[in-house]
Amino acid sequence: MWPWVAVLYLLGNTDMARTVPIAPESQASPEDLQIAEEYLRRFYHLGGDGGRRSRRDTADFENKIREMQGFFGLEVNGHLDRRTLTEMKAARCGVPDIDNYGFYPVRPKWKNRTITYRIEKYTPDLRREEVETSFRLALKTWSDAAPLRFVKVDRGRANIMISFNSRDHGDFFPFDGPTGVLAHAFEPGEDMGGDIHFDEDEIWTMGNRRRGYNLFTVAAHELGHSLGLAHSRDPSALMYPNYKYSNMAHYSLPTDDTLGIQALYGSPGSRKQQTLATPEKCSPNLSFDAVTQVGQETVFFKNRYVWLRTTWAGQKNRLRGGESSTYLPGVISPVDAAYSIPAKGVAYIFIGPKYWVVKQLNTKSHYGSIYDFGFPTRVKNIDAAVYIKEYGKTYFFVRDVYYRYDEGRGAMDSGFPKSIMSNWPGIGRKVDAAFELSGYIHIFSGTKAYKYDVKKRRVLSGVKANAWLGC
Repeated sequence: MWPWVAVLYLLGNTDMARTVPIAPESQASPEDLQIAEEYLRRFYHLGGDGGRRSRRDTADFENKIREMQGFFGLEVNGHLDRRTLTEMKAARCGVPDIDNYGFYPVRPKWKNRTITYRIEKYTPDLRREEVETSFRLALKTWSDAAPLRFVKVDRGRANIMISFNSRDHGDFFPFDGPTGVLAHAFEPGEDMGGDIHFDEDEIWTMGNRRRGYNLFTVAAHELGHSLGLAHSRDPSALMYPNYKYSNMAHYSLPTDDTLGIQALYGSPGSRKQQTLATPEKCSPNLSFDAVTQVGQETVFFKNRYVWLRTTWAGQKNRLRGGESSTYLPGVISPVDAAYSIPAKGVAYIFIGPKYWVVKQLNTKSHYGSIYDFGFPTRVKNIDAAVYIKEYGKTYFFVRDVYYRYDEGRGAMDSGFPKSIMSNWPGIGRKVDAAFELSGYIHIFSGTKAYKYDVKKRRVLSGVKANAWLGC
């Protein structure tokens, strides 16, 4: 029923010790190998039947270690080293990190904006009022960011059923005792869809105590899954899989999570009703946030506004504009960067630590994390991006440096980032937007636009940025 229902809690055996590639410094014990195998089975869909391992099984094990290391921003070496084991032993959510519904084009979400919840079974670690307060504030975290209303019911079936259970509790995902997996949740849907289960073998607290786990912190994370969100690779995000304490008295939802929930449900009504000021396209101070091509349109982004310049024959001077959400449903925040790959008929729109995949205007798009591209977690947003067809590479500009991504391999090239000023002479320290047209790169920096020859590595000409809008 659920995409991750096939993930079973199975233990491996110590035969892995003779075949698994392990860094000499790790000194992994047989127990560590068992922990690693079970971890990869639970959260990264490691195959195998727990018997003696073949070379193929060993290669799969190493590949899954690499996948896990990439998710957590570790050195991707395929070895069960100390840092990798430390992450595997951390307290965390029980939902897998890969192949989650949050990155599918059609993501499960609640059809109604009023969602009921019921605390079916309480924990004895806290008073009932404390448990209810923790959930009320955890729910408010999400309703402050999206047009959602949560209603508590005391009997019958609710959209989200909440309970505290130990070990095997009837859903094919038994808990593992103290520490390890703290809780798990199901995506929106029928039956158990939306339900949240907490491990009663943990010690649940209201504060940041040495022993135990803060209920508000874990509840807010699991509710994200109940609403349709997957795990995030951003360590600062609430939807990061590993536990980190959050103070419910002073908590505000991080950007990564805000963008995710608004992609599903939109922004709160008060924000939607705000009147957007239309940027003056011929202002001498106009600059662009991003420029890209979507189908036959060149799209110029400024705040939450876009201009569309038709590029097909006989229509190239046609210009129209409007709110970005009118043409790009679900893209409701100011855009940081964008690029397109015309041969694939796809454009990528970047907002903070998220990106949206757009195939055509006026249709819904799906989103993912910028860390899917291999960015280090210190990168929180991208300034500009451009795909160069001749090289099969995408160049990402971040502050005064740039990264190069190989679209064929689906990986970052080594040796990056590099200095923009050193390798893109003539355009300054920072790039705001860029796109390719007729073999040349058009780069926007502040109020200026430059026609750039990549092979010769020099600027050929420069104009005001809004000359592209007919000014």
